[in-house]
Amino acid sequence: MSDLDVTARHDIYPAIDPEPHFSKKTYSGKVVLITGASKGIGESIATFYAKAGAKLVIAARTQTTLDGVQKAIGGSTEVLAVPTDVTDTKAVENLIKSTISKFGRLDIVVANAGKADPWDKPFTEKDPNEWWKTIEVNIRGVYNVAHYAIPHLEKTSGYFITISSGAAHMCIPFASAYCVSKHATLRLNEFIAQEHPTVKAINVHPGSIKTDTAMLNPAWVPYMIDTLQLPAGTLLALTSGKYDWFHNTFVSSNWDLAEVEAKYKDKITAGNFLVSKFSVPQ
Repeated sequence: MSDLDVTARHDIYPAIDPEPHFSKKTYSGKVVLITGASKGIGESIATFYAKAGAKLVIAARTQTTLDGVQKAIGGSTEVLAVPTDVTDTKAVENLIKSTISKFGRLDIVVANAGKADPWDKPFTEKDPNEWWKTIEVNIRGVYNVAHYAIPHLEKTSGYFITISSGAAHMCIPFASAYCVSKHATLRLNEFIAQEHPTVKAINVHPGSIKTDTAMLNPAWVPYMIDTLQLPAGTLLALTSGKYDWFHNTFVSSNWDLAEVEAKYKDKITAGNFLVSKFSVPQ
C-alpha cells in the first residue's frame, strides 16, 4: 500500500531501524499492553518492545499460546500473560486491572486482536452470526480495550495504537464484515483523539503479511510481501516520541516515515489529513 508519494517499504528500513532501541533499551520503565499477542503480528510487536526494554502485558484467548510467546521472549523483561477474549467486557476490565495491579501504570496499548473470514461469497449467503462476530471482534474488541485502558493512558500521556488494514479504505467483494469493521476503527480513533487529547491515538495498517488469518484468503497471497518485522519496527518508531504529530491519523507501515515527515508533516499537523472524511471532487 503506497497512496502517498513516498517509497513503499516492505521490511525494516533506516527510519524504523530498531537496533538503537534494542541497544539503548529506550523503552525501559514503559509498560506495553498488546492484544492478539499469541502469534504473528502481535507476537512480533511484543518481541520488539521486549528487546527495547519495555515491561509487557500480552493478551490472547488461550493461556497455552501466550505461554509460548512468554517463553520465546525469555527472561529479558517482565511479562504478564492474561488470557482475554476482547469481546468480553469483564475479561477486558480484568486485563486492565491486572496490568495496573502488576505494574502500576500503562504507557502504550496496541489493540491488535482481530478476525477475518473467507472472502468467498456474498454476505447474504454467509452465516449471519459469523459475519457479526467479525464485526464484534474488530470494533467492539477495540472499543472494550480503549474504554478501560484510556483512563490510565491519560495519566502517562500514552499511546493507543489500533491495528487496522488497508481494507478499511476499500470495498472488496465478499469482504464486507472485515472492511466495514476496519473502517469503523478509523472513526473510533478520531473520537479517542477528540475526547482524550492527551492520548496519542494512531490507526496503523501493518502491511500485507502472510499470517494465519491472512491465509484464509489464499488468492491474496501474491500481495502478502511484507515481513512481520515491518509493523513491529514501525510501532517502535511511532511510540518513541519522534512521530507524535501522527496523532489522530491513519498510518501505513508501508510508508517511509522519514519521507512522510519531509513531504507531509505540515499538512498532517494542520489537521484534516490522513483522517476519514467526505470529499467532493471540484
